[in-house]
Parts: sequence; structure tokens; C-alpha cells
Amino acid sequence: MPKITYFPAQELIVHDVLGLEKEEMLRANVTPNGNMPLYWCDGVLYSFSSPPITEEVISEMLKGKIHWLEVRYTKMPKFTNMLSLNEEEYKATMNFRIINTEKFDLHKEFVKWLKNHVKW
Repeated sequence: MPKITYFPAQELIVHDVLGLEKEEMLRANVTPNGNMPLYWCDGVLYSFSSPPITEEVISEMLKGKIHWLEVRYTKMPKFTNMLSLNEEEYKATMNFRIINTEKFDLHKEFVKWLKNHVKW
């Protein structure tokens, strides 16, 4: 029988934080391949970018360290699983999936840190 070991992240290292208006936030998550999902926790809508997977990044992850290069955020008091943006440039309505992360310790602790360390 295989042994299962659970080793959650020990540290989240955030390199940059950027507050945006909600529409800017949505536009920032449009990619040529579609819309990236956004995350919501405790009244905050956010997204993050991770570094490319390299040997150094893998080494950090194995030590329990996660890096988020840039976090974009905005206030959104109530959770909804979908947001829409009418984008004139593309002449279309774009839909964005929202993932509720309130049950994930790492995300809850990040949002708590964000509220205590960043000007709103």
C-alpha cells in the first residue's frame, strides 16, 4: 500500500500587488486563448500569475514555497460564479468564471494579509 503524505504550502511569496477597478480587472484577464478564471474570497475578487516552471521554482515548491508574481484585485462584496463584460473593442460580451476559494487555507490567509497590508 503506498504512503500518502500531505504537505501544504508553508509560505506564499507575493512579488507585486495591483488594485484595479472591476472592469479593468476583467479586461486584464482576457487572453488570446480566452478568459482566465478569477478567484473570490471574503469580499475580494483577484487573480494571480505564477512564474514559469523551472528547476529553481520546483525546488522552492518542494520546500513548501509558492510564488505569485503579480496579484490583481478588486472589491466584490458578494460571490457570484460568473461575471460579464460588454467589450466594445471585440464587439462581444465576455463571460468570466469565478472560483470561490473561501475553503482553501492558502487563499483565506492571503486575502486576510491583503486586507491588512494594502490600502483599499
